[in-house]
Amino acid sequence: MMMIRFVKTFRFSAVAGAILLLVMCAQSTTPRPGLGLHDGRLAACPSSPNCVGSQDADPAHAIAPLAFHGTAADAMGGLKQVLAGQPRVRVITATADYLHAEFRTRLCRFVDDVEFHVEEKEHVIHVRSASRVGYSDLGTNRRRVEALRREFAAVVGPRSNAAGGDGR
Repeated sequence: MMMIRFVKTFRFSAVAGAILLLVMCAQSTTPRPGLGLHDGRLAACPSSPNCVGSQDADPAHAIAPLAFHGTAADAMGGLKQVLAGQPRVRVITATADYLHAEFRTRLCRFVDDVEFHVEEKEHVIHVRSASRVGYSDLGTNRRRVEALRREFAAVVGPRSNAAGGDGR
């Protein structure tokens, strides 16, 4: 009798877990509103800790922009080269000064939106990386941006006064 109860409970838990996973996967396919440039800036991060941005005033979300020397076109070309070498990345929008890419996780293909905005006068590329679903990303977006920073510097060359680190 106890075994039958255990099996029924296990089946219910497995079905409920599968449904929850499917709902979360379905939600990750719809971009959050507010992507893109607003008055020449990337959007601020939400209050949840699953986002970082180089133009965010909140220290918990702040991260340094990517630094470059040379032209904005060269920097954007280097950025596209770095993104092309990343697994499960799709560039959604690319203009001369803005790029939006989707990064998908291995498991369940959750989507994170990563945006870049080139400021040629400042010789920086502002960045925002945000999860579409969930509350915490356990630092995934911050680690992603820091890894992209290292690869970008390797492609375009470091700037002598490069803004590096996490900006905190």
